[in-house]
Amino acid sequence: MTFLDMLSAAERQNNSMLCVGLDPEPARFPGKLKNDASKIYDFCAAIVDATADLVIAFKPQIAYFAAHRAEDQLERLMAHLRSIAPQVPVILDAKRGDIGSTAEQYAKEAFERYGADAVTLSPFMGFDSVAPYLKYEGKGAFLLCRTSNPGGDDLQNQRLAGLPGEPLLYEHIAALANGPWNVNGQLGLVVGATYPAEIERVRALAPTLPLLIPGVGAQGGDAAATVKAGWRGTIETNRNTVTDAVTTTSPIVVNSSRAILYASAADDFANSARQAALQARNALQAARYLG
Repeated sequence: MTFLDMLSAAERQNNSMLCVGLDPEPARFPGKLKNDASKIYDFCAAIVDATADLVIAFKPQIAYFAAHRAEDQLERLMAHLRSIAPQVPVILDAKRGDIGSTAEQYAKEAFERYGADAVTLSPFMGFDSVAPYLKYEGKGAFLLCRTSNPGGDDLQNQRLAGLPGEPLLYEHIAALANGPWNVNGQLGLVVGATYPAEIERVRALAPTLPLLIPGVGAQGGDAAATVKAGWRGTIETNRNTVTDAVTTTSPIVVNSSRAILYASAADDFANSARQAALQARNALQAARYLG
């Protein structure tokens, strides 16, 4: 299955648009795990076990592992993900942005060493920084487009005076990803939940591309506004069935990390994470009916 196939299948099977971000901080670990970097795998695996049936994707952030010399634990976690939840795609949040042979090595790291289904990339160096990843058939790549941090305005919200219509930089990235760069249909875009108007604009420019949307939860993004701005599909209500038939034409992957990972500092943290994930998933699903 391609990454997009996996994404669609996970959305249907788990009735979810929620992505759980795996950003392990040992200083925030609960109970006996606290401040023990050797327990990164144990913490993340417990979160995965508790939420695997509630998510459309998992998103491990590579820096949280590398900073603690825990790349081997990330490899174990990826193997665990493939074992316990093979139907759920894994997005490696790496935000790579180099070119040439260096980009080829980064692609090999993401797709061969870690076995990720998709990766996040910075497109600042142009298509040359994206092309090496597209050589991996069926894998996905999410390009940073309109990020949730305030400093994103420094570049992303600037007009490109030399182009027709003088688009903003993030608009130009969206148009490229939807058009000439998406040679094999493998691209998606990263758009922050803190800017719902920009999500809607990106969706207009890239009607069917998957959107990875961080910022819901601890960063303050609103679930209902996010779904209204980015999700496109149809809902067929049938009173004779328990669930409605949903057809998604424009998938969104809404990430929440800290609000789920650190829902509790007690030994039952995994159960608390599950409850937080269930609440987040249900809020996102309910928001489809508000548009």
